[in-house]
Amino acid sequence: MELTTVWFLAIAGLWIGYFVLEGFDFGVGTLLRVLGRNEPERRAVITTIGPVWDGNEVWLIVAGGATFAAFPEWYATLFSGFYLPLFAILVSLIVRGVALEYRGKRDDLVWRGRMDTMITIGSVLPALLWGLTFANLVRGVPLDASFEYVGNLGDLLSPFALLGAVAFTAVFVAHGAIFLALRTTDDLRARANRLASRAGVVAAVLVIAFLAWAQAIRGDTGSVIVAALAVVAFAGGLVANRVRREGWAFLGTALAVGLAVASLFAAMFPAVMPSTLDPQSTLTTVDAASTPYTLKILTIIAGIFLPLVLLYQGWTYWVFRKRITVEPVAVSGSAS
Repeated sequence: MELTTVWFLAIAGLWIGYFVLEGFDFGVGTLLRVLGRNEPERRAVITTIGPVWDGNEVWLIVAGGATFAAFPEWYATLFSGFYLPLFAILVSLIVRGVALEYRGKRDDLVWRGRMDTMITIGSVLPALLWGLTFANLVRGVPLDASFEYVGNLGDLLSPFALLGAVAFTAVFVAHGAIFLALRTTDDLRARANRLASRAGVVAAVLVIAFLAWAQAIRGDTGSVIVAALAVVAFAGGLVANRVRREGWAFLGTALAVGLAVASLFAAMFPAVMPSTLDPQSTLTTVDAASTPYTLKILTIIAGIFLPLVLLYQGWTYWVFRKRITVEPVAVSGSAS
């Protein structure tokens, strides 16, 4: 297998890991004010992701760094064409990170209410914009013969891209609700379970429509099979959630997210940014790749450090695997 293919698969794997893990983060943040009816419940909701959210974002950093190193032309074209949505994602993630870190610094409900709003915005907006971005990667964007983006913001707002934005967000909400049902107890767990069932039905309809449209645009037999498996896994997760088997439910939605993203990459390959102007202007893995020597060095480095990172993150999840209980908390001030 050529190293360009190896690194395309590696980057696809990093994005899969990011969306599986950060996906439930986004869902939990989105549901913070929906399921958290009071301060103790909101603190419990945030505690479920407190030890892991920053580690989950490492997948995004590594995916961006790997793209820059292995496929610099892809990185350059992507960030020039998608500058505004990617910049908005970056700002949203910063806002969310600041709010998560500073929420508990003051015993004041008004302060915490503001931080909760920032967490919600910083969770919803990236989910929408990642869906918009990946939908456009599958659909294609206007590239000229030099692989330069020649479109405008309006070109990124097609009906298919907007469907992708809504579908990604809906799936993350269902994924996050199941994670909360898995990690909490008593009434909060029951409400998360019920919400996951309702949100899951909506998400299922949206994701089926989005994946079917994506495969119609740029799919082949392999990517269609993977997309179908994603739908089956999501349905299995929803069934498990209905019978209160949250562990199996979370496994189902995690597999669904991973397989759905894999189907998008499979549909694109060997293109990394298809052109809607001229097929000859489509940026492929070969066009975008670094030199063979660079790819070889990157492969050696990844082979050494990636297993260590995976072991560390797996250990983190194991340490913080216990369910979170809602405990009374004394704070000053009034809710905003």
